[in-house]
Amino acid sequence: MRRRTFLAAMLASAAPRPVWADVGSPAWLAAAALPDGSHRLHGLSAAGDILFALPLPARGHAATAHPERPEAVAFARRPGTFALVIDCRAGREVARLTPPDGRQFNGHGAYSADGSVLYTSEVVAESSEGRLGLWDATRSYARIGEWSTGGIGPHDVKRLPLSDDLIVANGGIQTDPTDRTKLNLDRMQPSLVRIAPDGRIIDHAGIADLPQNSIRHLAMLPDGRVAFALQWEGDPAETVPLLGLWTPGSAPILLPAPETEGYVMQGYAGSVAYSPALQALAITSPRGGALQVFGSDGRFIATHRRADVCGVAASPDGFLVTDGNGGLSTLSDRLIPAQAAPVAWDNHLIAL
Repeated sequence: MRRRTFLAAMLASAAPRPVWADVGSPAWLAAAALPDGSHRLHGLSAAGDILFALPLPARGHAATAHPERPEAVAFARRPGTFALVIDCRAGREVARLTPPDGRQFNGHGAYSADGSVLYTSEVVAESSEGRLGLWDATRSYARIGEWSTGGIGPHDVKRLPLSDDLIVANGGIQTDPTDRTKLNLDRMQPSLVRIAPDGRIIDHAGIADLPQNSIRHLAMLPDGRVAFALQWEGDPAETVPLLGLWTPGSAPILLPAPETEGYVMQGYAGSVAYSPALQALAITSPRGGALQVFGSDGRFIATHRRADVCGVAASPDGFLVTDGNGGLSTLSDRLIPAQAAPVAWDNHLIAL
């Protein structure tokens, strides 16, 4: 019996571990609502075809993928009460994360470089003070702690490439924990923070000139800069920049569009992505039905129109774009509808 147990253990250790290729090597993840009102997390191929559609208990928002094994975490729309860890090969729930008492998920998360820790964007429900939740991905996603994000209302969180440092977008908005009423628009302090692997905040930057410009979403550039997308909470008659670039250690730089183009976005950028192929940034506005492209040097390039557009991610030739009408479009020099699915794509398209 001892020999049999030993041999079984040896065989198990020698067996190849599942990887993303085992589920068709999806290029993107995206949540969507189906016509029957149910919700799914979808894996999309490089051609935009749906490889899998896994059930969610409610409306999803963003997702994050394990760096090695075919495992993804789908986050509820904020204020969220679930983060669902899914084995994409078996199509089953691995773990359902519930925030501790007094905490709410805020729609985003990221893994450590080795995949051992999941970080979740959270708030203290009563005050909207920012937290990063820490979950041990090697022990069934046991909760192992939390860190302060140094601000109010964190939303997106990304890991810096080739690092275990994290970048967090503190939106600056305090909300009612039940109905999301905005409580502090006259005293907002949005910020970007860099957090070391031990939880220390090692850099903190705000945008004092436009404190009502809420920092929401992030994209990492290969040179270490951080692109951030904003949502304007001030006078709707004003046109303000909705995209910025931050080099940690220096002040953020806001990238304005020409005034006539700025109005198109209606003060709202829903997603941001960087395309290595184009060396360009894209931000989307479902409110304005528009997508804008900027060079990585900050120059405005173009506005493209697409109803209810929001999801955007890098593709081999430029960007892939999703919208709430089920459309998938490609963008290089032009925005071209590629195919449609009978779903309503949600806010984000996550590149793997």
